[in-house]
Amino acid sequence: MSEFLEIFKQYHWDDVKASIYNKNHIDVEEALHNPKRGLEDFKALVSPAASAYLEPMAQLSHQLTQKRFGKTLQMYIPLYLSNECHNICTYCGFSLDNKIKRKTLSPLEIMQEVSVIKNMGYDHVLLVTGEANQTVHVDYFKKVLDLIRPHFSHISMEVQPLDQEDYEALIPLGLNTVLVYQETYHQEDYKKHHPKGKKSNFEYRLATPDRLGRAGIHKMGLGVLIGLEDWRTDCFFTALHLQYLEKTYWQTKYSLSFPRLRPFSGGLEPKVAMNDRELAQLICAYRIFDEEVELSLSTRESASFRNHIIKMGITSISAGSKTNPGGYTVEPESLEQFEISDERSPQEIAQMIKNSGYEVVWKDWDQVL
Repeated sequence: MSEFLEIFKQYHWDDVKASIYNKNHIDVEEALHNPKRGLEDFKALVSPAASAYLEPMAQLSHQLTQKRFGKTLQMYIPLYLSNECHNICTYCGFSLDNKIKRKTLSPLEIMQEVSVIKNMGYDHVLLVTGEANQTVHVDYFKKVLDLIRPHFSHISMEVQPLDQEDYEALIPLGLNTVLVYQETYHQEDYKKHHPKGKKSNFEYRLATPDRLGRAGIHKMGLGVLIGLEDWRTDCFFTALHLQYLEKTYWQTKYSLSFPRLRPFSGGLEPKVAMNDRELAQLICAYRIFDEEVELSLSTRESASFRNHIIKMGITSISAGSKTNPGGYTVEPESLEQFEISDERSPQEIAQMIKNSGYEVVWKDWDQVL
């Protein structure tokens, strides 16, 4: 059983939500000036009351990011290995009930994709699959890691949650980082969005970061899919989870992502919309709350937004992404998991970063410290 689960059970969704929406300008100003910030400060920073303080929040977030990370921005790219999936998820193009052509890359096809990615300049890759235990299982991941490890300095993975012993077997093969998003911490509505498949087990998914921490993973990524539920409340629970993990598995590094629900084939409309100003507020709130956490922004967001937000706290960014297996060369026309918004090339993004006064990091800095 997850140790975090016991903490999670002490909080009630409606009470947390009410607490956030009851925060006022005094709470926000205290959060901005506190030398050490806690969860109540985070509530204030994501509250509607904080929307009037976006400028001072952005300035503070920028200062804190510069102090910890300097003027660097890491670039990474996803490599989709498979769109096979045994789950039904209301928001995903790979959902079992979505009648699409399924594809899992062979070793030869993987290396064709790797060749294109390396030619783009990347040294950090994120492996992504649907959740299909009979096809993309631990043995498949072992073979993939063995195949691509010589070509990348940092390998991340976003696949189905695994058992602790599985992670312990993959880490020596070159697995550096695992991303596991809870999607939503609203336990009742989680079931509505995940009616079928292993992913429907809320508590098993919630326990995954604990299993990763015990396995000794170098870095793990957290987040929710913004739009499924009230984003302020969901992101509070993300912050709660992050705080617990940093205290419990203090040798592990952490990153946060904040993907907004994007269109896909047969798509779900967001229950709660988040505008660009609110996303900027959330990014700043996370940075002010936690100076050490890495903040990642994907190509889900528009070019204009990404141009302006990188100075507010972002530390890693993707570019040139394809969200379908074989998307770079093997099967460029296969169905994507979701539509990307920023379609600029890695070179265009790198130039934008340089024009903003930042250094582009193609190789993960953790490996060279």
